[in-house]
Amino acid sequence: MEKWVYLVLGGTVGTVSRFVLGGLVAQRWGTALPWGTLAVNLTGCFVIGFLDVIFERKFLVIHNYRILLMTGFCGAFTTLSSVMLETSDLLKEGQPGYAVGNIVLTIVLGFVFFKFGAVLAEMI
Repeated sequence: MEKWVYLVLGGTVGTVSRFVLGGLVAQRWGTALPWGTLAVNLTGCFVIGFLDVIFERKFLVIHNYRILLMTGFCGAFTTLSSVMLETSDLLKEGQPGYAVGNIVLTIVLGFVFFKFGAVLAEMI
């Protein structure tokens, strides 16, 4: 039960942080390009990369802190950070082809599925 509390707490803070940061950046830089989303995604990728090294190589932390900050906060802040962590893990495992494939498939198929959902919704 305890891990769920950490997950929900991290997810709640991550969601609010995404909304606030994305909005602030969009207000400042406009929306001609999705600057707010870009800022959130890049920040989330930086944070999860930083935490991955800190938690695995620098400090031993309890698993619940990993759940709080990486799964909860970063996962709710941006799922792109999770894709980058998993891609990094594939590289660590000596699977560069799968790492590149993971990024390409996530972005390309993500967009294809997005469009498929949109087309399907238009048919309803």
